[in-house]
Amino acid sequence: MKLVARRALIAAALSLPAFAALAAPLTMGFSQVGAESEWRTANTASIKSAAKEAGITLKFADAQQKQENQVKAIRSFIAQKVDVIAFSPVVESGWDTVLKEAQKAGIPVILTDRAVKVSDPSLYVTFIGSDFVEEGRKAARWLLERAAKTPGAALNIVELQGTVGSAPAIDRKKGFEEILKTNPKLQIIRSQSGEFTRAKGKEVMESFLKQRDKKIDVLYAHNDDMAIGAIQAIEEAGLKPGKDIVIISIDGVRGAFEAMKAGKLNVTVECNPLLGPQLMQLAKDVVAKKPVDKRITVIEGVFPAEVAAKELPNRKY
Repeated sequence: MKLVARRALIAAALSLPAFAALAAPLTMGFSQVGAESEWRTANTASIKSAAKEAGITLKFADAQQKQENQVKAIRSFIAQKVDVIAFSPVVESGWDTVLKEAQKAGIPVILTDRAVKVSDPSLYVTFIGSDFVEEGRKAARWLLERAAKTPGAALNIVELQGTVGSAPAIDRKKGFEEILKTNPKLQIIRSQSGEFTRAKGKEVMESFLKQRDKKIDVLYAHNDDMAIGAIQAIEEAGLKPGKDIVIISIDGVRGAFEAMKAGKLNVTVECNPLLGPQLMQLAKDVVAKKPVDKRITVIEGVFPAEVAAKELPNRKY
C-alpha cells in the first residue's frame, strides 16, 4: 500500500501546474541585424548553437539591416508571448514605442552587441556587448604609436564608417577621434559610410582613391569586411595595401588575420561575436528575476600583423 500511495503522490506532483511551468523550456525571441559580415554570421551561429545547448527555444528573425523589420519581429514576439526578447538593434534611436509594448506585456528585453537611446532606461533590462568607443580608442592608440616612430610626420587618414546611425559606427568614430586629437599631425581628410559590407567598402574606397588632391596614408575601417573590400580597391589602383596605405580595422575575423598574414592589413582590433553562451545564461537569470548588471562588457584584444600567423589557427570566427 505504501508503494502505491507513493506512486500516487508522485503522479499528482507531476501534474501540478507549477511543475509544468518549470519543465517548459524558456522561449526567446531574437532579432538579428542581418548577415552583412563575417562577424555577424559568427554571432548568429553562436546564438543559435548556444540556445540549443541551453535547451532554450529560439525564435529567430533576420532584419536584413532594416529597423522596420526588427520592429515587426519584436511585435511578433510579443504576440507569441515569448519569455524574453533579445535583439541587436540596427540603429540607436526609434525604439521607445515598441519597447514600451514589450514592457506592458511583461516581457523583459536584453540588448546584444549594440546599444539604444531611449527615454526610459527601464525599457530594457541589460546590455551585453563590446565597448565600441574603447575599440575606436584602441585603433587610434595603435596609430599614434606607429606615428611616434617618425616624429613630426603628417598623416592623411580616410575613414570607412559603419551603418549610419548605428551604435558601433557612432562610437568607433568617437573613440578614434578622441585619441587622434592628441596629435594634430594626424588628420581625417575623408569619411563616408561603407555600410559594414565588403562591396560598399570597396566602392567608397574607389571613390576616395579617385580624389587625388591629397595623398592617402592611412585607412581606418569600422569593420574588417569593409577593410577587405577596400584592399581590393587599393590593389586595383596599383597600390600596395598595408605598405603604401596603412590599414586599421575592427572585428578580428579570420579574413582579417589572413589579410594580415599576406601583408595587406596592419592591425585589427578584436570585437568578440561569440556572445551566445553568455546571452543564454543571462536570459535565464533575467526570466528568473535574478539581479544582473545593466552593462556587461566583453574583454577583447588588439592584434597587429606581426602576430597574425601565430594567432590565425586559434580564430573561431
